[in-house]
Amino acid sequence: MRHQLSFTCEGAALAATLDEAPGTTGLLIVSGGNEIRSGAHRGMAMLAARIADAGYPVFRFDRRGIGDSEGVNGGFESSASDIAAAIAAFRDAAPHVERVAAFGNCDAASALLLHQPLPLDALILANPWTYEAAAETADEPALPPAAAIRARYLSRLADPESLLRLLRGEVDFAKLRRGLAALRRPKPAAAPDSLAARLDAAARRLAIPATILLATGDRTAQAFAADCPAMLTRLPVERLASASHSFAGDDADWLAARVLDVMARV
Repeated sequence: MRHQLSFTCEGAALAATLDEAPGTTGLLIVSGGNEIRSGAHRGMAMLAARIADAGYPVFRFDRRGIGDSEGVNGGFESSASDIAAAIAAFRDAAPHVERVAAFGNCDAASALLLHQPLPLDALILANPWTYEAAAETADEPALPPAAAIRARYLSRLADPESLLRLLRGEVDFAKLRRGLAALRRPKPAAAPDSLAARLDAAARRLAIPATILLATGDRTAQAFAADCPAMLTRLPVERLASASHSFAGDDADWLAARVLDVMARV
């Protein structure tokens, strides 16, 4: 059964949803970006229902300033108090829960790493966000990371229709030149205070198990793999050959199966 409830975080009332189940291990879902707790195309609401049907209670919430919650939206780097308050509210709403795993996609995955230690027992981190704020103008839009450009070009070289468009002159050659130039530029070392460096440091300090999930065709996942290669050798990684950042459509089956694998081990 699904219940709507609320809890407080630093004086603000936050909206939440609990999918009840009898299990003593629960799942906290942290929404990425400025998504409300139901997720893109209700993806997180459907995931919660599947996990609860398997016997695990699931708690979702809108952080401050998002969806039905009060307060000011400070972004994922300011969400430590929101996540901690959500964990406490989850345990209050489902007192039989003894262990809590947390799932986050995109910058929610990054938030779960950056804000450790939290009173959690495991992390499931999907397509973690590593982009830094970049200057962008109408004349010179920001390029995706080199890893994403390389993957895109390789896929197009294998596509006969893309090659025909190139021969017919139907390609934006200015954009092509910018992409090729970006591939030739050496990747600068990450600054010690960069998001990627801070995520890597947080992973090295991590005291609980964590699993990384990557949709290999997704630009955010490609950037993460390029920016945090050491983390991919330190933590278990599951990969899906998909470009769906939010694991939409049939990819939802893969995501639910991976989450349930982790829940069974917590």
